[in-house]
Amino acid sequence: MFLRVAREVAQEHLGIEFEDRLVDNMTMQLVKNPRQFDVIVTPNLYGDILSDLCAGLVGGLGVAPGANVGDELAVFEPTHGSAPRYTGQNKANPMAMMLSGVMMLRHLSEENAADRLEKAIADVIAEGESVTYDMKSDSSSAVGTSQVADAVIEKLATGQRG
Repeated sequence: MFLRVAREVAQEHLGIEFEDRLVDNMTMQLVKNPRQFDVIVTPNLYGDILSDLCAGLVGGLGVAPGANVGDELAVFEPTHGSAPRYTGQNKANPMAMMLSGVMMLRHLSEENAADRLEKAIADVIAEGESVTYDMKSDSSSAVGTSQVADAVIEKLATGQRG
């Protein structure tokens, strides 16, 4: 039904290119040449599979922001969700949430704030010191969620470049 409706909607918008693909082929295409895609529309399960694959291509779920944007409302959240199994452990990588905030700021046309936050996050990642276990090859030197946030806040406060 999803594919049938997608094809019907595509017929109403002939100026927009439409292709359907099997999810297994789509995963290969995303690995080989992700830039060929502007928008991907999927049912929920396939979207979860493809978004996890794409997150892996950019460094993992801890740095993958997400957005659901409609005509009147928008929701910004990490693609990994809230990570409830890490509640109270000061362990989860907060960068995906922060990067979702960058997307929200851009959506609100707050470009300067978005640029500043994105730069601060990039600087912390580039330094590689104040990052969580999922971004370290040797997790013994990893820091916790709050230390990552503190490092980003420090970069915002000082405007330093790493």
